[in-house]
Amino acid sequence: MHEHPTGADATHSDHDHHSGGHHHDVHSAPGGHAGHAGHDKHAGHDPETFRRRFWLTLLISLPVVATSEMIMDWFGYELSGVAWVGPVLGTFVFLWGGWPFLKGAADEVRDRAPGMMLLIAMAITVAWASSMASSLGWFDLEFWWELAALVTIMLLGHWQEMKAIGQAQGALAALAALLPDEAEVIEDGTTRTVTLGELREGQLVLVRAGGRVPADGTIEDGEAELDESMITGESKAVVKAIGDRVVAGTVSTDSSIRIRISAVGDNTALAGIQRLVAEAQASNSRAQVLADRFAKWLFYIATATAVITFIAWSIAGDTDQAITSTVTVLVIACPHALGLAIPLVIAISTAVSARNGILVKDRLALERMRTITAVLFDKTGTLTEGRHVVTGIAGHDMSTDEILRLAGGVELDSEHPLARAIVTAARERGDVAHASDFRAITGRGVEAVIDGRRYAVGGPVLLRERSLDIPESIRSDIEPWTSRGAAVLHLVRDDQIIGALALEDKIRPEARQAVIDLHHIGIERVVMITGDARQVAEAVAAELGIDEVFAEVLPEDKQNKVAELQARGYKVAMVGDGVNDAPALARADVGLAIGAGTDVAIESAGVVLAGNDPRSVVGVIKLSRASYRKMRQNLAWAAGYNIVSIPLAAGALAWAGITLAPAVGAILMSLSTIVVALNAQTLRRVQLRPHDEAEHVGALAPVSASTS
Repeated sequence: MHEHPTGADATHSDHDHHSGGHHHDVHSAPGGHAGHAGHDKHAGHDPETFRRRFWLTLLISLPVVATSEMIMDWFGYELSGVAWVGPVLGTFVFLWGGWPFLKGAADEVRDRAPGMMLLIAMAITVAWASSMASSLGWFDLEFWWELAALVTIMLLGHWQEMKAIGQAQGALAALAALLPDEAEVIEDGTTRTVTLGELREGQLVLVRAGGRVPADGTIEDGEAELDESMITGESKAVVKAIGDRVVAGTVSTDSSIRIRISAVGDNTALAGIQRLVAEAQASNSRAQVLADRFAKWLFYIATATAVITFIAWSIAGDTDQAITSTVTVLVIACPHALGLAIPLVIAISTAVSARNGILVKDRLALERMRTITAVLFDKTGTLTEGRHVVTGIAGHDMSTDEILRLAGGVELDSEHPLARAIVTAARERGDVAHASDFRAITGRGVEAVIDGRRYAVGGPVLLRERSLDIPESIRSDIEPWTSRGAAVLHLVRDDQIIGALALEDKIRPEARQAVIDLHHIGIERVVMITGDARQVAEAVAAELGIDEVFAEVLPEDKQNKVAELQARGYKVAMVGDGVNDAPALARADVGLAIGAGTDVAIESAGVVLAGNDPRSVVGVIKLSRASYRKMRQNLAWAAGYNIVSIPLAAGALAWAGITLAPAVGAILMSLSTIVVALNAQTLRRVQLRPHDEAEHVGALAPVSASTS
């Protein structure tokens, strides 16, 4: 076993922490109306049903509008024998076209939760009652064409809303579609096709080239490049070989593999991701709570305003205007756009994030990301790959290739991580020497015989024990390695040092770009925390452009460093592996578990990044800012519209000749709903996946982290 040279974190914590399985409660991935929290009176509404209802109502409304006395007067034509077209067809529009709103109102009354459905139902009921009374000759105030227009336009807005939410929820359907319908089970040397429901843990399945993995498992035979982009958001195929874990829904792109099934059905990683998406879409945000509260109060305000309006105009002696203004107030007050403002943003942002390998567990965590001013990265496995690679070779009267070939031969039978790194590097350059009589020198290194001569590979302790001096010809190479904290191993032949190798934890190629991107979007402080020696940490930080380093920190003390940053006034996002960093992730304002692959059972993180790319953190911040911006825009549009239009509908400016007719109110109301829906759809244009080109950084405009 190798000695661990000073400053080198040669043996890292075991990162195979995902074997603990999923800790979430198992429930089937919800369908229906997840993501429309606070607006669940629409649960079960099918966009296709509303589409048909809208078009039929529109067709029936056309003759109602065409036979209206007001419309005929406007356009200067006259039709005879059409007196009952409005009452008959208008009643059909009210009862059939308006049924979803009438039913929703009844549900709200039963639940004692007044809201938009009750307001819509009140408006169309008042319009229908006054129109029918006029048709029967009781008084002269018809709203047949306004009623038809109101119901038709409300159905249009409702259809667009349901379609938009259905598209957002398509993320769940897209995840489900990743699974194949059948699997090929291998039994007694032959294959038989079974449905996914028949698959059981422990069975061996064959996945052919181009086929999808049917369930989670481990490769027992074969090697293939797997496309995991649909799970992790990373487009580059990943090489998987015997012993590697694979997950349901991924694609074997180039060759066949045999997989031993370890999880099926609701226990698979894909099912866990589906649950996360559904739960995140269904979760309430602070903005949603505000919107729900506003809708509730809007009901009381609209009702009170309608009563006051009716009384005021009646006292003024204008009963027709009293009814007209009252109906208009009720129409204008429908908080349809308000009810759509937040749920649609939540649904779309969650769907967009899931497609990019960003799994939102805690909706509030995503909202808080826009306020983050400091990002704290755990080094090992986050900014680095958590595995050593050979970064330097020096030879004394011998080529570096020969040094590596010999060292690889000596280390071939060792299982130590540093030995594996040397053997891998040797094979990449050519081949390893054939060695025999391998022996591990506990705590010092290893030795073996090559071509009849004894070689050893070890660190400083081995040199001290054998009283060996480093040749001057390679000392100048070794000193820079040691100063930056690299693990230095020496190749010894017959008690003479003939070469040396430097090994370091490999820095992720995307890490530097992640730091640059974070600075460009306004993050004030990018910090790294590690248990490594300070010289190792400082070397990595210098290469990546890190602002501050916490080194030689024990796992249990990481949360104290988070608290220290918070005490200095920073809003901290902690990025770690989710196990050793669990207390720190929980203490941070936002905890992000990176490199989790398909394990979504990390309880301490509010956001799980399925891939290993630290640039994904930038994507989370961009999504948070964009989502918050859309919520604010939608709330401002919906609430502001109601606040301004209700007084106009009541006739507050009637003295100046400015009034708002019920039909105009209906059109404006539905337009506001459509505007909110279209505004939320622009979230789909937010680019979350990191670009591979470094040049894209210049296009990122600096934005204050505390703003939207």
